[in-house]
Amino acid sequence: MAMEFVIRHTWDSSPVTHDPVTIKLSPGAGGLKMEVFAPFFNYPESPAGPPGHAFPGLWDYEVVEAFFLDNTTVNYLEVEVCPHGQHLILLLSGRGQAFVQQLPIVFNAKITGDTWVGEALLPWAYFPPNVNKMNSYAIHGSGVKRTYESLYPVPKEDLVEGQTPNFHLLEYFQDFHLQSIMGDDWVQPESDLWKGKC
Repeated sequence: MAMEFVIRHTWDSSPVTHDPVTIKLSPGAGGLKMEVFAPFFNYPESPAGPPGHAFPGLWDYEVVEAFFLDNTTVNYLEVEVCPHGQHLILLLSGRGQAFVQQLPIVFNAKITGDTWVGEALLPWAYFPPNVNKMNSYAIHGSGVKRTYESLYPVPKEDLVEGQTPNFHLLEYFQDFHLQSIMGDDWVQPESDLWKGKC
């Protein structure tokens, strides 16, 4: 069963001023299929790395991100994909504490005019056990025009003066279970990548 998530707000809860980014999650062969349907801003321009490969620091470019969290252990998977075909996978244990980066995935992206679509297959081994929260983000622009958007943003009443975007505010992630997509009887395969992190 597929689930769709639409990013309608900036990180600080203002409405987006363009067609929103949509992320669709569905069962894939050996993992979770993640599809992205998004406006194409071409700002900033493409990273220097080749399409289909990991690119460190991809968060500095035009990117859509999804985070999958087990909030009891603070273990989470961060997925970043770019309209130009580059990607970045991070495994984190502790807020913002990546212990593995640049894992390979199958990812294809296609730009058509002022929109783009992408499709990634996220292997089950990359997900921490017991995922129970998620959030998703979209970023584009440069300098003062850099725009940060969030599926589950920081509520206006929680903002403090001088606060800047931070996508590792795990307390704002919302409930999410892979069984909602895979079926109630589905059991997540064990992963050697997360051994010792639980």
